Amino acid sequence: MRILCQNQVKSGSLEQEDIKIARKLEAVNKVKEPLKSSLLNGKWELLYTTSKSVLQPQRPKLLRPNGKMYQAINVDTLRAQNMETWPFFNQATANLVPLNTRRVAVKFDSFKIAGVIPIMERGSGRGELEITYLDEELRISRGNQGNLFILRMVDPSYRVPL
Repeated sequence: MRILCQNQVKSGSLEQEDIKIARKLEAVNKVKEPLKSSLLNGKWELLYTTSKSVLQPQRPKLLRPNGKMYQAINVDTLRAQNMETWPFFNQATANLVPLNTRRVAVKFDSFKIAGVIPIMERGSGRGELEITYLDEELRISRGNQGNLFILRMVDPSYRVPL
């Protein structure tokens, strides 16, 4: 886990060895039903992803998110919130529908530019997410398009606004 946290990269350039470490962690995951675990609740910092919809490599570098990104989850209300920091402070909130004890369908219902200007974004309002590793400090998830997400817990008391 320490090696993953030290990389602190989101560019898709994570070394293959580190991806192997993520797979090894997934193989020894002790939390078999993460959607029933209070460890999932709180605000998570995104350390790494392969998701092009998050990284947005098609945009000019100036218009790509380049600050920290967070995802908050509330298991009890089945709500999630994605938050970008500098330079745009965009937010998206979603309802989570359990498909089993590890996987949820994600339906985004609110998008905000600069955290306050509501918009509707076509074509990106749904997805699935499987939690493949979870402990007090680290979460590894995989999206329905094969994307890898590695996150670090930063605030277990944070709650997604209703």
